[in-house]
Amino acid sequence: TRQQRRHKRAVGHAYFSFVDEFVRALKAWQPNLLLQFEDFGNHTAFMLLNKYRNQLCCFNDDIQGTAAITLSGILAALRLKGESLADQKVLFYGAGEAGVGCGELIALALSTWHGYSMVEARKRILFMDSKGLVCKSRLDTLQEHKISFAHDMDYVPDLLSAVKLHRPTVLIGLSTQRGAFTQDVIREMRAHCERPVLFPLSNPTHKAECTYEEAFMGSSGKVIFASGSPFLPITTSNGETFYPAQANNAYIFPAVGHAAVICKAKTIPEEVFLEAARTLSELSSYSDLEHGRLFPSFSEIRSVSSKIMARVCKYLCENGYGEIPEGLKDSWLEFTSGSMYQTPKL
Repeated sequence: TRQQRRHKRAVGHAYFSFVDEFVRALKAWQPNLLLQFEDFGNHTAFMLLNKYRNQLCCFNDDIQGTAAITLSGILAALRLKGESLADQKVLFYGAGEAGVGCGELIALALSTWHGYSMVEARKRILFMDSKGLVCKSRLDTLQEHKISFAHDMDYVPDLLSAVKLHRPTVLIGLSTQRGAFTQDVIREMRAHCERPVLFPLSNPTHKAECTYEEAFMGSSGKVIFASGSPFLPITTSNGETFYPAQANNAYIFPAVGHAAVICKAKTIPEEVFLEAARTLSELSSYSDLEHGRLFPSFSEIRSVSSKIMARVCKYLCENGYGEIPEGLKDSWLEFTSGSMYQTPKL
């Protein structure tokens, strides 16, 4: 029977040897093939990404796509606020490896665009785990992926204390703890920040750190919000409607993957995800931003993807990671739009 044919998953040397054999076979068969690691366990995912990212064209959407959509949402929020990323302090509630991957991309943005060293950039980004603030006094017990964010600062045990002490302007939830962003936490964010940025990104809905309504009411309507799960819009007493943005990786990974294939990219450097995030953050109108739409409507995904593809292709080719494709004339956007699947006309 099917049950009798099942085997336990390989682990350790057997597992990594199998993956290595698989990757070598792919490279021998199709040197320009794109490999996307999907739904690997956190620890394994980072090990595989770090091992192969400079060997072939590959990426991990759960890590890099999540980081890019998170950064894009922050950049869109800052367009509305009229502020710079360099002026922000970001607090993550949840310090798993994927969350730390988000922190690393934000740090890379600060380094690339604002001249910070990576060490100084990371100091603008704080993490909390189940035991409290990730800080230097906990170095002996921290998992390896958290160590670069273990800053020399006072330990606090809970989120509200961290918000009061460190006064973040951006609060991101990746904890899967429903209700972690309490009304006290939201009100404290609003107390020191005119337009607090709150991103409860945990999925599914019943694990989100707060709902849109909770964030909206707790901040007196001033919150700039994005979530991993969908929430309903809110219409105020004066008839104005505000919409919760949904940070969906589908804005990022198809465009990045397609661009890499078009250009026969040798590898996909982390800077590609900066380009994708910044491009997406520029696409919503100011009016849409004012009403909470940090990202364009998903009905516009083909146009959005074409623009991201064009920026990524340009970056890959200008920086020696890819080849200019045959048929490119004057416009990358025209080329990427034409490279997309078109439904046959009947």
